[in-house]
Amino acid sequence: MSSLLTNSSAMTALQTLRSVSSQLSTTQNRISTGQRVATASDNAAYWSIATSMRADNAALSAVSDSLGLSAATVDTEYTALNKVLGDSNSGLTKLQALLVEAKTAGIDRSKIQSEITQIQQDMKNVAGSATFNGVNWLSTNASTPATVNLVSSFSRVGATPTTSSITVTVANYSLYTSSTSGILDTVTGSASVDTINIGALTDSAADQTTLDGYIAQVTAAIGTVASGAASLGAIKNRISNNSEFVKSLMDSVDRGIGQLVDADMNQESTRLAALQVQQQLGVQALSIANNNSQSILSLFR
Repeated sequence: MSSLLTNSSAMTALQTLRSVSSQLSTTQNRISTGQRVATASDNAAYWSIATSMRADNAALSAVSDSLGLSAATVDTEYTALNKVLGDSNSGLTKLQALLVEAKTAGIDRSKIQSEITQIQQDMKNVAGSATFNGVNWLSTNASTPATVNLVSSFSRVGATPTTSSITVTVANYSLYTSSTSGILDTVTGSASVDTINIGALTDSAADQTTLDGYIAQVTAAIGTVASGAASLGAIKNRISNNSEFVKSLMDSVDRGIGQLVDADMNQESTRLAALQVQQQLGVQALSIANNNSQSILSLFR
């Protein structure tokens, strides 16, 4: 039956064209965004997972930044401790050698003391300069915290986030403190390493015993500072390993997100070409269906 009011062919063609246009729009959105799941309406479950994983990755990025800051701080303190340890020309190593030299009978200890004084001042200056971002573990005051937590990792199991940190005990590295309780300014016997003065000592047995005490004191300080430097070196390695792991983990999370929401551009390009052809054919089919109404006019000529 030919009907003027109801064109079934046009209605069918129009429905097909609407479907093709909708699919074409979806494909174009995927191509333009690069994502198969760009909004919650695309796939609520995958979108939710991807959103949570992106938030986790942002937290891991913050951990990576924190590790970078911690690495710089530890490296500064480590470098300063090594400088205080010194070598044959500086630091505690040279100080120990000078004190041993001062044991020599008849030597001018006042001249040796002038060099010792320069070493003491240099070590104190190194400790005071070991500051990064306002943090100094070698020369501390009352406001310096007893322990410092360096953020090292972040993880989330279900809805429970967990952060881990590396705990640093500042007293293990403090050379000078405001209460003179550091490694180099703690008084043992009659003096601290920072205040040793042999200028007035003689060859007497008592003064030789005093020198032996100073040598033992400096030797003990060398051992303590070396232990602190070794500890900081281990912390440096741990921070470096954690930093590499966090970066690898972030890459892994990115790949996981991509598997969930990224569009396959090869597939989408093929789909786009096919849908464009279908759209053109749908427009042509609708045009033909609409022209069917014109044939009714021939019945009245």
